[in-house]
Amino acid sequence: MINLTLSGLPVKWDPEKRMLVFGPDMEAVKPAVRYLEDMQEVLYDRGAEQLKEKDDPRRELYFMFRDLHLPEHESLFRERGIRYDITVLVPGTIGQEYVKTAGHYHPFKPGTTYTYPEVYEVLYGEAHYLLQKPENLSKPGEGVEEVIVVAAEPGDKVLIPSGFGHITINPGSDFLVMSNLVASNFDSIYEPLRAMGGAGYCQLSCPVDKQEPFFVANPCYPSCPPLHFSRPVELTQFLLEKNIPQYQSFVEHPQTFTFLTHPENFQEEFVQYLKALRQNSFYPDSIC
Repeated sequence: MINLTLSGLPVKWDPEKRMLVFGPDMEAVKPAVRYLEDMQEVLYDRGAEQLKEKDDPRRELYFMFRDLHLPEHESLFRERGIRYDITVLVPGTIGQEYVKTAGHYHPFKPGTTYTYPEVYEVLYGEAHYLLQKPENLSKPGEGVEEVIVVAAEPGDKVLIPSGFGHITINPGSDFLVMSNLVASNFDSIYEPLRAMGGAGYCQLSCPVDKQEPFFVANPCYPSCPPLHFSRPVELTQFLLEKNIPQYQSFVEHPQTFTFLTHPENFQEEFVQYLKALRQNSFYPDSIC
């Protein structure tokens, strides 16, 4: 049993039963499960005969536990229009590619030209968050302007700013457990990434002549900018600080998370965040 103390909630992950175990003060939530057959359109090895032969289409890849909260905080989340989720990715590969989420973009907030942001927090394991900014969200075939991979560890927070889509990759040998805070009044947009066979880059496991994993460009894109690798950047103004549970921060200071529901008022902060990510770059030893 894995105690998810970094969440600030009485929850544990049972790796054998593949389920969240909730404390006595929390109502159990049934997960939405993403199976291999749901991911075919966005995989590097999509359509490969060896993948069809070796992998069960009902293989479980990740579990999404949505709208979690203690009973006494339900009204606060509803009033603020915020949702807290926990997602668990299994370890391993699909063909050559590390297990990942399907990926999505966020819609524009009505009446604005800005998409909703989102914040992730690693609770257990390791994560690679791939952020990409499309040239034109309605015409994904035009390509992407920028791709950033943020390598995160337990306690790290990663902001997905307005204008960016994202996927999460589990490059580790253990489960990846992460939480997120997001506005509760919209549905994610999956079709642009499905149309392009996934994100601009895929992270593959090592070929026989290599020692470490590596990224390759998705050939469905007309062109992709060079990958930019970054470490997480703390945002004290948004209370996104390492090892401080974002659930706790939201409950104690809900007004600080207005940026999730009113992105039009925080565009300069998002610009500064992206600038900080670019300055916090590194070339990881684990990338060939």
